[in-house]
Amino acid sequence: MPDTAVAPPPLAGGRGRPVNLPLLRDPDHYEEINVIGNGAYGTVYKARDTINDSIVAIKKVKLGLTEDGVPMQVLREISLLKQLGKANHPNIVRLLDICHGQRLDREMVLYLVFEHVDQDLNSYIEKCPSPGLGPDRIKDIIWQILSGVDFLHSNRIVHRDLKPQNILVSRDCSVKLADFGLARIYDFSSLLTTVVVTLWYRSPEILLGNSYATPVDLWSCGCIFAELFLRKPLFPGQYEGDQLNQIFQILGTPSPAEWPVNSSIGREAFSSRQGRPLEHIIPEMDNHALDLLKKLLVFCADERVSASKALLHPYFSEDGFRPLPPTSPNSSLPSMSEGSSEANTSLSPATTSTSFSSHETSGESFGDLSGLVENGN
Repeated sequence: MPDTAVAPPPLAGGRGRPVNLPLLRDPDHYEEINVIGNGAYGTVYKARDTINDSIVAIKKVKLGLTEDGVPMQVLREISLLKQLGKANHPNIVRLLDICHGQRLDREMVLYLVFEHVDQDLNSYIEKCPSPGLGPDRIKDIIWQILSGVDFLHSNRIVHRDLKPQNILVSRDCSVKLADFGLARIYDFSSLLTTVVVTLWYRSPEILLGNSYATPVDLWSCGCIFAELFLRKPLFPGQYEGDQLNQIFQILGTPSPAEWPVNSSIGREAFSSRQGRPLEHIIPEMDNHALDLLKKLLVFCADERVSASKALLHPYFSEDGFRPLPPTSPNSSLPSMSEGSSEANTSLSPATTSTSFSSHETSGESFGDLSGLVENGN
């Protein structure tokens, strides 16, 4: 990799206490092949691990430093991602390694090394010849997406930015979620470059500036589900107000009683619309598929179906789909009852957290931070 390897900065502990961790590895044994893409969460490279001759994807990010070094909250988030990788869930992209790179006065470079997957869902849909994906393939894709979302939610992570561009599809048609948990890391840094972030999959509560939780990901799943049939976005808005208009044109404008309090935009900013039947917009959907879509695209977050319940929907069960048993990679992480994604803890948009606040404790109680420097485990 191009950056000069240097010793990483000190690691800040909870309440200012230092954390006694081994140094992060340097990235010299990764050989860059080409740039895969640039996004809100850094530049992604395809690279070769010269130690085991495997192909990986490396996300290079700039991280802002505090006076004490790397913020403890960032270490917690990375540790959680590392622990999730140990579960080896089939629908989650694994974090294999974390390396340090160049360090300047108030910033340093981190290399997050992930398993490499061939393409994203967006390009997969685009490459599919007319008339598009078959109903069985669509069912398998959305099943895998919901399975990955349920795993994240059962481990208290809200993805917050689900879209076809960060859902990966391997050559054997396995579907894996990527870029989960990263927004929290970047919330501690002011070093993000300006990028255009799509609003097409964003839930009403986020667009309205209200608190949010796991249901935001189910709204995104509904948008993606519809797109698998349409081969184009269901709600292609250009800005927040237009995005809401796109939603209300199809689903209808919510009643005053349904409109959330303390929203950044009042209901009076939108004209009243009756909406259009989804079965007219997506006639290829059968009755079970339409029923699931309607349960995902519910304006009121509290009434939106959860991932665990969606996986039990007749749309899947009629074909013998059965959810994987609940898994948790680290018993020290707080979990929801029986691995379910039913909990609906609200998050403030001011903090824009991707993980739940119940593990915002001092460093000593947050599992094994030494996992940050274990290679591929």
